[in-house]
Amino acid sequence: MIFSKTLIRWYSNNKRILPWRETKNPYYIWLSEIILQQTQVKQGLPYYEAFVSNYPTVFDLANANESDVLKLWQGLGYYSRARNLHASAKYVANDLKGEFPNTYKDLQKLKGVGDYTASAIASICFNEVAAVVDGNVYRVLSRYFGINTPINSSKGVKEFKALAQELIDAKNPADFNQAAMEFGATQCKPKNPDCHICPFQNSCIAFSENRIGELPVKIKSAKAKNKFFNFIVFISEDRKTILEKREGKGIWQNLYQFPLIETTEVVTPATISEAVEKSNYVRNKSFELVLYNKDAIVHKLSHQHLYTRFWIVNTKSVDTEGIDLRRVRDYPVPILIENFIEAFNFE
Repeated sequence: MIFSKTLIRWYSNNKRILPWRETKNPYYIWLSEIILQQTQVKQGLPYYEAFVSNYPTVFDLANANESDVLKLWQGLGYYSRARNLHASAKYVANDLKGEFPNTYKDLQKLKGVGDYTASAIASICFNEVAAVVDGNVYRVLSRYFGINTPINSSKGVKEFKALAQELIDAKNPADFNQAAMEFGATQCKPKNPDCHICPFQNSCIAFSENRIGELPVKIKSAKAKNKFFNFIVFISEDRKTILEKREGKGIWQNLYQFPLIETTEVVTPATISEAVEKSNYVRNKSFELVLYNKDAIVHKLSHQHLYTRFWIVNTKSVDTEGIDLRRVRDYPVPILIENFIEAFNFE
């Protein structure tokens, strides 16, 4: 098909030089694809390099402590990806003796691997004719063919997958898939795409109908909820603080945080002071409470906005096993807390 040949030709002339494009090793391809889920290349590249350096084989990753994996992932967000990455590494190393599944169907048995990731690995590593459909591909296909079906609807998912599967070059599925993703990332960009130097300009429906800004169509998600997080940062005279591991499901699972008081609205120092007095963290009830940031730090997640304040509690000692202030940076924490730690300059 002309579309496929044109796309692959464009890719051969314009593709970026990236380390995971220099290999067919499924471990490295899988690693790159998990990191690049919901992450741009420029942000994901240093993480990929760090993981390859620290864990050069799937056995190295499998044998790592989850805490170390989360620490290396810190700042990349969507931490379930890191937990799934670690779990799948254990499965491949221990149950499959280090041999990655080599088909689209079997790859989906790995935790954290869905249609897109399985298609990418199967095509790039094993030459299977399995089309990838990610955000970039949705954008390219919806614009070129003028498709109005919402990409985040069940109908849209099926429609675009079928179309991509129809278009894929059966003799060169790896390059076709990478070309489609690369084209969307660097040429057919979300905003200000380079339409005037686009090889598809004469046949692109969105361009001919002046609908570039309208496509792809996406159903608006529910309005994000507001939450108010108050982190209590204890600092004792012997230079200790408290970090707690987040247990159970939810955001930041297995990451560490300062003791948290979650409220439905902005609270006064008196409310925080009362909560500290009732806690089991201080041996005597004599302490100094200081609000670190008057204006809340707004941390936006996909489904909620966190209005965050850090409260410093200076006290003689903490009534629990404290952590030396110099070791705070050793723990995997959410980027929100990492930024505070760097700004506060614990020593």
